[in-house]
Amino acid sequence: MVPLRLALLLPFFTLACAGTPVEDVNPGDAYAMELAEGELGLELLQDGQPWPDFSIGWAQRKELHQAVQYSLDYLAKPSSKTFFPYGPITHEKMVASLGRFQDLLDTCINPQHFLDSLKSEFQVWMARGRSNTGDVLFTGYCTPILKGNLTRTDRFQFPLYSKPSDLVKGKDGATLGRRTSSGIVPYFTRAELMENGHLTGSEIVWLDDAYDAFIAHVQGSALIELPDGKRMEIGYAGKNGHDYKSVGKYLIETGKIGKSELSLTRLRRYFKENPAEVDRVLPINSSFVFFQKYEGGPYGCLGQPVTAVRSMATDKDVFPRAALVYAEVRLPDFDDAGNLIQRPTRFFALDQDRGGAILSAGRCDIFLGVGPEATARAGHVLAKGRMYYLFLK
Repeated sequence: MVPLRLALLLPFFTLACAGTPVEDVNPGDAYAMELAEGELGLELLQDGQPWPDFSIGWAQRKELHQAVQYSLDYLAKPSSKTFFPYGPITHEKMVASLGRFQDLLDTCINPQHFLDSLKSEFQVWMARGRSNTGDVLFTGYCTPILKGNLTRTDRFQFPLYSKPSDLVKGKDGATLGRRTSSGIVPYFTRAELMENGHLTGSEIVWLDDAYDAFIAHVQGSALIELPDGKRMEIGYAGKNGHDYKSVGKYLIETGKIGKSELSLTRLRRYFKENPAEVDRVLPINSSFVFFQKYEGGPYGCLGQPVTAVRSMATDKDVFPRAALVYAEVRLPDFDDAGNLIQRPTRFFALDQDRGGAILSAGRCDIFLGVGPEATARAGHVLAKGRMYYLFLK
């Protein structure tokens, strides 16, 4: 994960939750249609086009202030200039935009003052979304808490591995392949790694559940609770470069699980009740993640901490790093009885991460936090919404 996470910020599964206003939600369709090289994922709102009501940001100012600071800390690194300009947005304008927004969080006296200040000083760009409709498909990710041990035992049989020495990555952190005497070739698939013992000796920690190990791969980070009560933080160190394939979607398509019943709990139960399916089903996802120990995370691809509901992952080929974003989408939450429900949600966040399956101007992944509640919420995010980016005029 740190310093460049890429995060595999992928949904646990593909389903539309009750009350989620999404038609034909399939991340493989036009939501994931890639733009032409060099094409931006944003379009400037012209004079006369309506703005969203950004006044909600004033109520979110405490959490936002720190999240904005993480983006500014990233932009203070000379290496961040490599990724600018983004269209007309220079590195200097990005820094100034975030700094001024942070000032407004501190100085505005009420929501209307905050909204008026934004209208006076900022311009708004809308994410182009699915086929230039502005519709963005949102999913969620989190950092789960899993049971593990530093050595293999009868209970702890399922390892997470460190990055192998022959893995070659490019300057942007993308995996190029495997270094051999004849050059760089594609890295081994998940099945090849598991069947042939290529990673023997590079185990970091052993988990007690095969599907939990897979979830760590999907989420790109985890807190590992050890038998003595201590916790180990692990995060993304690299991946094998193969495309991600949803196990949940596969089980639906093959009739193993009904679409309406799908949840993280249901998937875990399926594999516990059908242990032979672990070795058959999980390898359909050729993507494989390598980990490293770290402290102070979880981190995003900027090398900065990510914040619950204040950090999001997008395709960094079409959206600007570290930028201020406003989103409107339904998100799962808990009611007074502890049941998951869908709530219309408006919030500001920072574009601080990326994911292997989060491609195009029509996809966004929201970080929902650490632990069981975040895990439950993240697995039920699949909704159509809108995203807007704000920069100083």
